[in-house]
Amino acid sequence: MMVRHLMIGAAVLVASAGSALAQDLTAGEASFRKCQPCHDVGEAAKNKLGPELNGLDGRKAGTVENGTYSQGMRNSGITWNEQAFREFVNNPAAKVPGTTMLLSVRDEKEIGDLWAYLKQFGAEGRKRSQ
Repeated sequence: MMVRHLMIGAAVLVASAGSALAQDLTAGEASFRKCQPCHDVGEAAKNKLGPELNGLDGRKAGTVENGTYSQGMRNSGITWNEQAFREFVNNPAAKVPGTTMLLSVRDEKEIGDLWAYLKQFGAEGRKRSQ
């Protein structure tokens, strides 16, 4: 009986930890405001100091038409997915030496929220169905 209670307690703990790390689109949108001086997203997105970020999930780094990229980014070989995004945003210079991106986000929850917000935009800037 005690083992059963411990198992239930462990399951509740794991479930609550998972929900604490759940990605929050609203928080991701708020976090993206830090990125907006250099990046844009959405149907009216344009390249700024950095490329627009529509269709980021699955896109090869350094490939946005008329985007401004460092040599390091163009040659990085990165195809954007959540793991690559997390590694890059956490420490851009460590992931891509010579990158011109200066901003880093160290909070894992915030990175997850930011990724959830960005990946909802397709290549044309329209939000995908969730």
